[in-house]
Amino acid sequence: MDYVIRKAKLDDRPAIGRLIEASARSLSRGDYSERQIEAAVASVFGVDTNLILDGTYFVAESAGTLIGCGGWSKRRTLFGGDRYAARDSGELDPESEPAKIRAFFVHPDYARRGIARAILSACESEAGARGFRSAELMATLPGLKLYRACGYEGDGLVEYDIGDGVRIEFVPMRKELR
Repeated sequence: MDYVIRKAKLDDRPAIGRLIEASARSLSRGDYSERQIEAAVASVFGVDTNLILDGTYFVAESAGTLIGCGGWSKRRTLFGGDRYAARDSGELDPESEPAKIRAFFVHPDYARRGIARAILSACESEAGARGFRSAELMATLPGLKLYRACGYEGDGLVEYDIGDGVRIEFVPMRKELR
């Protein structure tokens, strides 16, 4: 399968949004309820414009179609798109704080083909080149296998209220980059 990984552009936001919704609605089914998935799509899972503006968000593209996305951040926000209220855009100190791995989604038709792993590798390389010694993320339950296979550690579940009394579980994870 041929695809390229490139930096996301502001013009990609609508396509990224559709990709996120398709990924969440399909690949999350074994781990989250329908109600959790729809609440997450409405509030937490979504495009984070700051990642695009910072130049730290990547997309995988095949034949003009976005098939994967993910990024890293130098900002404090650990997860959540533009619609998620609990965000902190303050900048991190790469000497003492980990970079944030953020917003990874793969279109269900292209899942488990190494796309997320390739994007993650690009993120880790870039964060390391910018001085970050480690990276952390808030893994969705469907993402655990990928992150563990890529060297991230963590197994304690945390729950977040994502609106309308719906709670969703994540796993905080971390990896040393150098």
